[in-house]
Amino acid sequence: MLNPFFLQGSSGEQNLVQDLINEQLRMYGVEVHYLPRKYITEKTILREVIESKFDSAFPIEAYVDNYEGYDDNSSILTKFGIQATNEITLIISKERYESYISPLLSGKSNVKLSTRPKEGDLIYFPLGDRLFEIKYVEHEKPFYQLQKNYVYKFTCELFRYEDEVIDTGVDEIDDVLTGVSDNLDDGYTALGPIQTLTMVGSGSTATASTMLVNGAIQFINVTNRGSGYTSTPTVGIGSAPAGGITGIATANMIAGIIVCTDSANPNAQSVQSVSIINPGAGYTAAPGIKFIGGGGSGAIATSGIANNAVGIITVTNAGSGYTSSPAITFTGVSTVSAAATAVVSAAGTISAIYITNAGTGYTIAPTITIASPFTAGFVAGIGTYVFNEVVTGSVSGTTARVRTWTASTNVLEVGNIAGEFVSGENIVGAASSASYRLRLIDTDPVDDGYTDNEQIEIEADAILDFTEINPFGQP
Repeated sequence: MLNPFFLQGSSGEQNLVQDLINEQLRMYGVEVHYLPRKYITEKTILREVIESKFDSAFPIEAYVDNYEGYDDNSSILTKFGIQATNEITLIISKERYESYISPLLSGKSNVKLSTRPKEGDLIYFPLGDRLFEIKYVEHEKPFYQLQKNYVYKFTCELFRYEDEVIDTGVDEIDDVLTGVSDNLDDGYTALGPIQTLTMVGSGSTATASTMLVNGAIQFINVTNRGSGYTSTPTVGIGSAPAGGITGIATANMIAGIIVCTDSANPNAQSVQSVSIINPGAGYTAAPGIKFIGGGGSGAIATSGIANNAVGIITVTNAGSGYTSSPAITFTGVSTVSAAATAVVSAAGTISAIYITNAGTGYTIAPTITIASPFTAGFVAGIGTYVFNEVVTGSVSGTTARVRTWTASTNVLEVGNIAGEFVSGENIVGAASSASYRLRLIDTDPVDDGYTDNEQIEIEADAILDFTEINPFGQP
């Protein structure tokens, strides 16, 4: 029988219970931040979320229900690495959510549900400096005391970052994206898909010199590319007469040339051209050229010799800031002008200059001019990229968000990439206006010592390689 001295669900009694709960949450709880998920793009049929962002963070008090520690296993060691599976249970006031957070979300088109907390939203837990994703919202416990519910109970799991945009404006939350500290090493591990871009800081023009030689190899012409080469063959050059210098050259390969009768592997390469490293000296007749090794066959080349030709080219200043091979110009009186190509190192310097034609008839050694790294209209890098700002490629229009920027090495790490950056373009920051020329793109993930995905793919391709046109036999 109901107690006649209580109204059993009057608004006054319900408000009293709610006030007592709010007071207890403020006394024994911890201030967390509630991050509602905003949907940017989703599939029209299956409603699969493609893009989402978290750009709002609302502080609210919450009681930690599992006060003895995280639920579930703290970490699991699997063949895919170490996975943290921490879970946490939080309780917040229903009234506080409905009067504080819900009105701020109401009417926003990219918020699916504003009247109550929803699965997929995030909770920033300051005690561990971690982000948790709400997996389940319980709204009926305790079960209708005085005919009403007063709290929301969240079951949360450690958030696994994929490609979401997190830009709340709260530094303590946003900097979680840069990495998570753990007991396995002394540093931080970047979260989510990261692309490393090496930028050009300040560029300088390279210089080189040469001398004249007689009986030099003027050119090497490829008359048959051959086929089936799985590695670069060695270029064998006939020996120079006694007292002379034998030339040295290297083959430049090209892929994608398929000859059904000659190439069982369409992924194999052919010889496109030959670059002369040292034209030699003292030849009285054009030496023979032979391609040795490389797994293929059929490549044929011929050579020519000349007097008063350009000898070996020495790089006297490697320069800096190069993203592609610059133009090489020879200035001097000659019968046939020399030509050459530069080899750009991973550091953006000129590591060598190879001769494609040694020229002939020079009266004095020509002056070698190497184009500036900024001849394409790019300027030296300026500014400092800001964490989480949007950067855009000046040529490709590709956008991404800054994760880290190391000015000493000019290395920029970005995430949330839309498109493909192009080497040589400027990467411009929307907030900082920083602009640096892109020299090197590294899309490979950092090797953390545990993942073997690349090795697995190599071993699988050795069995069946679907990058070939016909992996089951000849085309």
